[in-house]
Amino acid sequence: MTPIAITMGDPSGIGPEITLKACADPRRTVPVVVIGDAGVLARADLVAGTGLTIRTIGSLDRAAHIPGTVDVLAQSALPDDLPWGVLDARAGAASYAYVRRAVQLALDNDVRAVVTAPINKEALRLAGVPYPGHTEILADLSGTTDYAMMMANDELRTVLVTVHQSLRTALDAITTERELDVIRLTHRTLTRGGLTAPRLAVAGLNPHAGENGLFGREDLDVIAPAVEQAQREGIRASGPWPADTVFMRARAGHFDAVIAQYHDQGLIPVKYLGIEHGVNITLGLPFVRTSVDHGTAFDIAGRGTADHTSLLTALRHADDLSTPGRP
Repeated sequence: MTPIAITMGDPSGIGPEITLKACADPRRTVPVVVIGDAGVLARADLVAGTGLTIRTIGSLDRAAHIPGTVDVLAQSALPDDLPWGVLDARAGAASYAYVRRAVQLALDNDVRAVVTAPINKEALRLAGVPYPGHTEILADLSGTTDYAMMMANDELRTVLVTVHQSLRTALDAITTERELDVIRLTHRTLTRGGLTAPRLAVAGLNPHAGENGLFGREDLDVIAPAVEQAQREGIRASGPWPADTVFMRARAGHFDAVIAQYHDQGLIPVKYLGIEHGVNITLGLPFVRTSVDHGTAFDIAGRGTADHTSLLTALRHADDLSTPGRP
C-alpha cells in the first residue's frame, strides 16, 4: 500500500516526539514514512521512550515498513546542539524543507496523503520563509488558488472563510465570491467523503447575524447572496445563522459543517471540545492533507510528555480520505 508521509514539524518543538509516539502506537495501522531529521528523532526517542529503530533512507523506494522501525527520508542534518523549546531560524528552515519535500512526493503520487506535525510561524519568519502557516505553504507549493481550512473532530466540523490575518483585514477579505468558494469547497469535500447531501450552516459575521441590518449589513449584503447562489446550485447551504448558537446546533446534529467567517470564530468551538482530538484538513489541494490541531508547545518540548492523540487522529482521517471507496 502506498504510504502516508508525516512531516516532523519544527525540530525544536514537540513534533519529533509526537511523530515517534504516533508511529509506535499499535492503533496506527497504515504504512508511513517520516520526513525529517534522523538525529533529532534519535534525541526525541530518548525522551519519548518509544524504542523505535530509526532507519534513514535516501529514497522512498527504500522504505521497508518493518515493525519496530520508522523509515525517515532525511533532509540536510541539523546540529546536535539544536535546543528544545527555543525559536531558531535553522529549525524554521528545516520545517519548511520537510513540507516542500512532502508536497513534491504527493504531487508525484509517491505518497497518498500528507500529515503534518506543527511548525512555528515565528521560526519560519526568522528563516526568511514568507508564509504565515502550513495552509498557505501547501497551497503555494501545489499551485492551488482555491483552498480553505477545515478543523474537525468527532463532534464538529468547521471551515474558515479567512484564516491567518488580523481581524481588521479579515473583514475586508470576506466577500461574496470568497464565501461562495468556501461553500462549494466544503460541499465537494464532504460529498467525496461519503455524505450525499451535506448540510452546511454559514455563520453570520455580526452579532445575531446582523439583526436584519441593525448591527451591520455585511450579513445581508455579502454573506446571504453567497448562500442563495449555493442553494441555486443544489447545495444544502443555509444562513447566515447567529454565530453564538450555530455551533451548538451543528454539534447536536442539525448540520454537517459550519462555515465560519474568521479564525477565532471557527476554531474556539472546535478546540474547546478537546484540542487533542482536533484535526486540521486543507480543502482544495490536489492531495489529502491533515494535521494536528495544536502548536509546537515549546514549553514542554524535549520532556517526553507531549500527547500524540491529535497526530494519530490526523493519520486516521488521512487514511479515510485517501482510501478509494471508504466513506
